[in-house]
Amino acid sequence: MAKPVRLRRLAAEDIDAALDHYCSEAGHDVAARFIGAVGRAITRIGRHPHHGSLRFAYELEIPDLRCWPLTRFPYLVMYVERDTEIDVWRVLHTRRDIPSTLVDSDEQ
Repeated sequence: MAKPVRLRRLAAEDIDAALDHYCSEAGHDVAARFIGAVGRAITRIGRHPHHGSLRFAYELEIPDLRCWPLTRFPYLVMYVERDTEIDVWRVLHTRRDIPSTLVDSDEQ
């Protein structure tokens, strides 16, 4: 059974910023495909949260932190599975310094 997925404020802001970028730089069709990719990733994470990579959990020593890549877009959905829901921390471009971004956002 799928768990509900909750986006933290920073994750929603990450999605909004990427959407604004795609709208202005690539057009509304690409932006719509981006939103579709986010939706599919969130659905997948809700159904199979244990499939995400633990790479950053080990690197940052944050237990259970997982990431899932968006299809055809250079973004990772960073999340933690809780007992009753999936907690999405961030949606980050793969060219960002993901470890320092996560550490900085965790301190906020």
